[in-house]
Amino acid sequence: MIEKELWHPVALADDVAGVPLAVRLLGEDLVLWRDGAGAVHAWADRCPHRGAKLSLGRVVEGEGGKQLECPYHGWRFESGGRCVHVPALPAFVPPAANRATTHAACDASGLVWVRIDAPAGSEPPVPLFAAEHDAGMRKIDCGPYDVETSAPRLVENFLDMAHFGFVHEGWLGARDMAVIDDYRVEATPSGLLATGCKAWQPQSTVNSTAPAQVEYTYEVTAPYTAVLTKVPDAASVGIDGYRESIALYICPMEAERSRVWFRFATSDFARDADSVRAFQDTIFLQDKPVLESQRPKRVPLDLRAELHTVADKASSLYRRHLKSRGITFGVC
Repeated sequence: MIEKELWHPVALADDVAGVPLAVRLLGEDLVLWRDGAGAVHAWADRCPHRGAKLSLGRVVEGEGGKQLECPYHGWRFESGGRCVHVPALPAFVPPAANRATTHAACDASGLVWVRIDAPAGSEPPVPLFAAEHDAGMRKIDCGPYDVETSAPRLVENFLDMAHFGFVHEGWLGARDMAVIDDYRVEATPSGLLATGCKAWQPQSTVNSTAPAQVEYTYEVTAPYTAVLTKVPDAASVGIDGYRESIALYICPMEAERSRVWFRFATSDFARDADSVRAFQDTIFLQDKPVLESQRPKRVPLDLRAELHTVADKASSLYRRHLKSRGITFGVC
């Protein structure tokens, strides 16, 4: 499964602290924890001794640094996954084969990312968010939101402007202003780039002071990750040189169940973060019931399975990209 060779977000970085954290990715239970140096680790959430969940255990100080202790028999594992202590047999030296199943993990863009399989000689990057290293852009995390649908359905919703006037009426659109002008979309190595996307919006952002025509750029940067850059009319936000960019990060927990975060980058450093999160909560919770109502929950890659118009050309190209990449999780 190619999805297991990709990096996926699984938790906010700040949520992985002093105790083990259970997460779900691609149908597998994982446990996250940090060692004494603060490095994050992702293991199969199963002790190799008798199968208890390691996430029910604790992080303890041991010889050589912090270790993860199983809740069942107290077996302790060092950061590389090897068992180093069996309390029932204090003099026993566990062989090297006595170890937890480990996966690649890292911190990036305010999240913990995990890669279940790492074929020798390959190192696909964590998806790029250009605003991440821009000191002129403040970063705010929104979510998580758990949604009973597939990750590709969420990406398509993120790319879709035609629903603004109906799902987000009075916020991102209006029924009598629902026309979508033609826009440009092109394939990229990571997915696609859509430019010249325009929509009339009563309140395009938490900073909006008036309705405005807003221009969007969308980029799919990985099968389940996308970024939008929003450029509202300057007079509608009242902030000179205002910039805004939002990254969509999806953890495909199951083929039809996902966890979502938004990484919000804004040039406004004055507004409190809670108001930004409240705005994003409002928008996404309008999307959620519609997303969960879609059937099938998985995106059909056969373009004949659903109807399409020119307004859907970004999602149509996205489906072709998934098919070309051999993506199978969350599609049908």
